Amino acid sequence: MLYAIISQDKGGTHSLRMKTRPAHVERLQTLKGDGRLVLAGPHPAVDNDDPGDAGFTGSLVVAEFDSLERAQTWADADPYVSAGVYEKVTVKPFKKAFP
Repeated sequence: MLYAIISQDKGGTHSLRMKTRPAHVERLQTLKGDGRLVLAGPHPAVDNDDPGDAGFTGSLVVAEFDSLERAQTWADADPYVSAGVYEKVTVKPFKKAFP
């Protein structure tokens, strides 16, 4: 089943996010390589693809996992969590309707 992992950044963590990004992206590459990643990306803090110093407010990952528990375990192990970038992470089932 698909799960949406919706994360919210703590304020003032943009530089920490950029420092931790390679480890975060590596995990996403593994999901992609396994054919389980549907989409992933950050939420810019401003209405621009490149928010510059404004940074990001969080992230969205939609991926396939065997269960909600496994999706939650995967999300809890994110480098952004351990580095203190994320303030809150919500994991919930997701049903793709379109396209």
